[in-house]
Amino acid sequence: MIAELQGSELTKAILENVSNYVWCAVSNVSDDYAIATIDNGYYELLVPIVAFNNDQFVCDKGELWEHAVSVKRVALTQDDVGL
Repeated sequence: MIAELQGSELTKAILENVSNYVWCAVSNVSDDYAIATIDNGYYELLVPIVAFNNDQFVCDKGELWEHAVSVKRVALTQDDVGL
Protein backbone atom coordinates (compact mmCIF):
# COMPACT_ATOMS: atom_id res chain seq x y z
CA MET A 1 0.00 0.00 0.00
CA ILE A 2 1.33 3.43 -0.96
CA ALA A 3 1.37 6.03 1.81
CA GLU A 4 -0.76 9.09 1.15
CA LEU A 5 1.31 12.21 0.53
CA GLN A 6 0.59 15.16 2.76
CA GLY A 7 2.19 18.35 4.05
CA SER A 8 5.57 19.29 2.65
CA GLU A 9 5.92 15.93 0.88
CA LEU A 10 2.73 16.64 -1.11
CA THR A 11 4.05 20.10 -2.01
CA LYS A 12 7.28 18.56 -3.37
CA ALA A 13 5.24 16.15 -5.52
CA ILE A 14 3.03 18.97 -6.85
CA LEU A 15 6.09 20.99 -7.86
CA GLU A 16 7.69 17.97 -9.54
CA ASN A 17 4.62 16.66 -11.37
CA VAL A 18 1.76 19.13 -11.61
CA SER A 19 2.54 22.83 -11.38
CA ASN A 20 5.41 25.31 -11.31
CA TYR A 21 3.93 27.03 -8.25
CA VAL A 22 1.61 26.16 -5.38
CA TRP A 23 0.10 28.28 -2.61
CA CYS A 24 1.42 27.14 0.76
CA ALA A 25 1.43 27.86 4.44
CA VAL A 26 5.14 28.06 5.30
CA SER A 27 7.31 27.65 8.38
CA ASN A 28 10.83 26.84 9.45
CA VAL A 29 9.50 24.84 12.43
CA SER A 30 7.16 22.11 11.12
CA ASP A 31 4.21 21.36 8.85
CA ASP A 32 1.85 21.59 11.82
CA TYR A 33 3.25 24.98 12.77
CA ALA A 34 2.79 26.23 9.21
CA ILE A 35 -0.93 25.43 9.34
CA ALA A 36 -1.29 26.83 12.85
CA THR A 37 0.14 30.18 11.78
CA ILE A 38 -2.47 30.76 9.09
CA ASP A 39 -5.21 29.38 11.37
CA ASN A 40 -4.16 32.13 13.78
CA GLY A 41 -4.32 34.85 11.12
CA TYR A 42 -0.67 35.18 10.06
CA TYR A 43 -1.57 35.35 6.38
CA GLU A 44 1.83 36.78 5.44
CA LEU A 45 2.97 33.16 5.83
CA LEU A 46 0.64 32.10 3.01
CA VAL A 47 2.85 32.36 -0.08
CA PRO A 48 3.31 30.90 -3.56
CA ILE A 49 6.10 28.33 -3.57
CA VAL A 50 7.91 28.12 -6.91
CA ALA A 51 10.68 25.58 -6.31
CA PHE A 52 12.25 23.01 -4.01
CA ASN A 53 16.05 23.25 -4.09
CA ASN A 54 18.77 22.06 -1.71
CA ASP A 55 16.19 20.72 0.77
CA GLN A 56 14.38 24.07 0.99
CA PHE A 57 11.24 25.51 -0.52
CA VAL A 58 11.61 28.78 -2.42
CA CYS A 59 8.79 31.33 -2.53
CA ASP A 60 8.18 33.76 -5.37
CA LYS A 61 10.17 36.45 -3.50
CA GLY A 62 13.19 34.18 -3.15
CA GLU A 63 12.76 33.48 0.57
CA LEU A 64 13.67 29.98 1.75
CA TRP A 65 11.48 27.76 3.93
CA GLU A 66 11.96 24.32 5.48
CA HIS A 67 8.25 23.44 5.46
CA ALA A 68 5.53 24.30 2.93
CA VAL A 69 2.03 22.84 3.23
CA SER A 70 -0.09 23.23 0.12
CA VAL A 71 -3.45 24.90 0.74
CA LYS A 72 -6.47 25.98 -1.28
CA ARG A 73 -7.27 29.63 -1.71
CA VAL A 74 -10.94 29.98 -2.52
CA ALA A 75 -13.35 32.88 -2.48
CA LEU A 76 -16.08 32.81 0.13
CA THR A 77 -19.69 32.56 -0.90
CA GLN A 78 -22.62 34.06 0.94
CA ASP A 79 -23.52 30.53 2.10
CA ASP A 80 -20.07 30.24 3.69
CA VAL A 81 -20.75 33.28 5.84
CA GLY A 82 -24.41 32.57 6.56
CA LEU A 83 -26.09 35.25 4.43
